[in-house]
Amino acid sequence: MPVLHNSPTASLSDLLFDGMTLAVGGFGLSGVPVDLIDAVCASGVKNLTVVSNNMGIDGKGLGLLLEKGQVSKVIASYVGENSLFSEQYLSGALEVEFNPQGTLAERLRAGGAGIPAFYTATGVGTDLAEGKPHAEFDGRTYVLERGIVADVSLVRAHIADTDGNLDYRYTARNFNPVVAAAGRVTVAEAETIVELGDLAPDRVTTPGVYVQRVVRAAERVKDIEQRTVQPQPAAASA
Repeated sequence: MPVLHNSPTASLSDLLFDGMTLAVGGFGLSGVPVDLIDAVCASGVKNLTVVSNNMGIDGKGLGLLLEKGQVSKVIASYVGENSLFSEQYLSGALEVEFNPQGTLAERLRAGGAGIPAFYTATGVGTDLAEGKPHAEFDGRTYVLERGIVADVSLVRAHIADTDGNLDYRYTARNFNPVVAAAGRVTVAEAETIVELGDLAPDRVTTPGVYVQRVVRAAERVKDIEQRTVQPQPAAASA
């Protein structure tokens, strides 16, 4: 049964260390464990390897860790809208390992399932496959990709129960389930925490066996990466 904590700082206090690998759920600014990221920033831990689809935007989400110089390597599929991410990568200050998005998701899923490596056709013949083992199956060439297991995974859920079962809301689900499975220790922040039995079994996406710690997320205005509003048609004349 997971331990319920009263603050993100308390939930991470004995887990963080320099040089660790941190897997983080979210996509852009959707489904991002913002409270837990803030706690990592405040801890001062450094030389992090961060595994996430992307690094948020400047001044938001994982972009905060880049601003404080706490990240040495990123394993991601997308630079996104973060200009500092681009700047640090191009200057050589930040090591970046790019993955096709599906490959990144599968590497995390494989790590969570105890699968050390798998073959995929994605990336064959490109720079991404250089130096990696190749094999042929049924006349087609595949490249070997390693599963990812993180020291700690941070995820954001819509609802958690006291047994650590997690339910995500719409597209905020994104990478969170595979990130939750890939951590040696997984910490979840949830907007609502309910008693065991109050979350219907068919609503559970991440079973509590993958989750060691749960903390309630603070109420805050949710950031939107790009706000697009469709122009309203002109009112019909009377």
